[in-house]
Amino acid sequence: MTPPFTKPHIEDRGRRVRVLFNGKFIVDTNEAKLVWENPYYPVYYFAKSDLDSPLLRESEKLQGAQVYDLVSSDRVVKGAVTEFTGSNDLAGLLKVAFSAADAWFEEDERIFVHPKDPYKRVDVLQSSRHVRVEIDGVEVASTNRPRFLFETSLRRRTYMPLTDVRLDLLRPSETTTACPYKGVANYYDVVLPNGKVHKDVVWYYRAPLVECIQITGMAAFYDEKVDVWVDGEKQT
Repeated sequence: MTPPFTKPHIEDRGRRVRVLFNGKFIVDTNEAKLVWENPYYPVYYFAKSDLDSPLLRESEKLQGAQVYDLVSSDRVVKGAVTEFTGSNDLAGLLKVAFSAADAWFEEDERIFVHPKDPYKRVDVLQSSRHVRVEIDGVEVASTNRPRFLFETSLRRRTYMPLTDVRLDLLRPSETTTACPYKGVANYYDVVLPNGKVHKDVVWYYRAPLVECIQITGMAAFYDEKVDVWVDGEKQT
């Protein structure tokens, strides 16, 4: 079976998975399950026996699920663990909120944001096509040196050298986002000559992960929020 899955879709992972919390590994298993709760990305589920019961404090009972606080010494993360108690395929499994733990590892490699989807691929390809970007009729970027990023099931993204972008219109933003394939992104607002601000329409990766190292320091625009032409053809 291949995506899109009828949710929830469950697969054996076949990797050692460890979860670090408050200085110790609270999960260390070779039997983790990858579960697609939605079509976009998977999360890890575990057998209840993979997590010591003293770490769990009952918090809230829901239909088909028991929610626990995660407790270690004097540290408590409320609602961090959910055990599924219904009659579907998830019964008897539990999940730990990814953000509740201090770190996650597959084998000895740290993972971020969520587990990588084994059915997803990310390719970065150098191109010589001409890409031009306008916002409200103002040209803010023009390049013949784009790098196109293709990510399975998502629209193509265009990364371009910052020197081909109107740097005088960029204002650093405090926004950051994280991606398990690319790393941590920083953002710029675009401030047009008339003073109008378009917030967080440009992002870049200062230190992307190795599979996307080709986009280091390059700028990408939210195509959905700007006007883009590729080789003279307006994109929709």
